[in-house]
Amino acid sequence: MIVVMNRFYSSAQLLKSTVKYVAQSLPARQAAKQNSQEPQLLRSSSEEGVSIMSDDNWPEMGEFLVCTITTVKQNGVYVELDGYDGREGFVFIGEVASGWVKNIKSYVREGQRVVAKTLKVRKDKKSVELSIKSVSEERRRDTLQKWKNKQRASQLLRIVGERSDWGEEKTQEMSELLVDTFGGLYAAFEETAIDNTALSNEGIDGEWTKVFIEIAIENIIPEFVNIRAVANIQIHGSEGIEVIRTALSAVEDCSSKSEEVEVETFYDGAPEYRIELKAPDWDIAESHWDKVESALIGNIGEEIGVVEISRV
Repeated sequence: MIVVMNRFYSSAQLLKSTVKYVAQSLPARQAAKQNSQEPQLLRSSSEEGVSIMSDDNWPEMGEFLVCTITTVKQNGVYVELDGYDGREGFVFIGEVASGWVKNIKSYVREGQRVVAKTLKVRKDKKSVELSIKSVSEERRRDTLQKWKNKQRASQLLRIVGERSDWGEEKTQEMSELLVDTFGGLYAAFEETAIDNTALSNEGIDGEWTKVFIEIAIENIIPEFVNIRAVANIQIHGSEGIEVIRTALSAVEDCSSKSEEVEVETFYDGAPEYRIELKAPDWDIAESHWDKVESALIGNIGEEIGVVEISRV
């Protein structure tokens, strides 16, 4: 019997399910980032590098957004969508928190910054319906971090512009160039911090690139996302140690040097084993996590033992 996320399945059922594994190379990751609403037009100084949006710019269904609560009503809250030039969304009271919300003000307040998931977009009525309760803690942290990265990247590019004697138009032009090339402004700084030939490898040159490289190395520390889980493994028979060793070895083989994914296993005391996965971004982490679960389940069948996997 296999248990994943506290649900019971037979090993046959799990092995019949399709394990989706997306092997994303660096160019693929960059292409994915290009669709992530990276700000392309910088505003002034104190602002956070927000882009000026057209009437056609709306969030996608299922997209996670950083929002600021503007008004709290009895039946829900109105929020301003960051990065969408003042567009407004609404979170019904049933989507504010899990369970019965007796007093909505016990959960949210005006001026609070939250992460919400897009449920419905009605362009004709210019309205967006959102959910706060549908956002996991992991996703909330990841979305906020990406949002902060965008703001920071905009500020850093402005510093590059000031040191390179750019005007607003030139700064805008270079922002668009970097977003088009790397899929995002922060991605441009991050790739440059990792590899100082990243710009030249893309055919981007000029005296300003020396300043850009210096700013990137000084200010950007490449970040990773982590998935942690505890596997409770109980093996029937006398060959338990060898079976577990083989299964955990298969789990660690899910690491990928080319995609910067690292998977490690740790013994926490029988029958518990800890699994830790580190990846450059959330999408890559989740795709490799599917592979981790498949590797563990595939090596311990129903006739061999029992596995329970719980993410923590």
